[in-house]
Amino acid sequence: QVQLAESGGGLVQAGGSLRLSCAASGSIFSIRAMGWYRQAPGKQRELVATISAGGRINYADSVKGRFTISRDNSNTVYLQMNSLKPEDTAVYYCNANTVVEVWGQGTLVTVSS
Repeated sequence: QVQLAESGGGLVQAGGSLRLSCAASGSIFSIRAMGWYRQAPGKQRELVATISAGGRINYADSVKGRFTISRDNSNTVYLQMNSLKPEDTAVYYCNANTVVEVWGQGTLVTVSS
């Protein structure tokens, strides 16, 4: 089994930056990809960015050029969020794609105008 521990998030003004972290533990050899998703109030959960075990990266069009996903050797995935907009306000969830989908507990990002 894989466990995910998220950190980061909080309140920031529009134009500001935040960094989210997600540390994976457990059966990390089974992880095929990791990523970040978000869910705004009243909306469905949507993909933000993913990074595969081989390093392939994918971004949602809405965050391209503003967000950067990265991964270090300790199985931690980061989401650097710059030029934040009020519409980025959401609960952000870390995801690990294994035989089953594993989700973090979520961290709230609030961007004030």
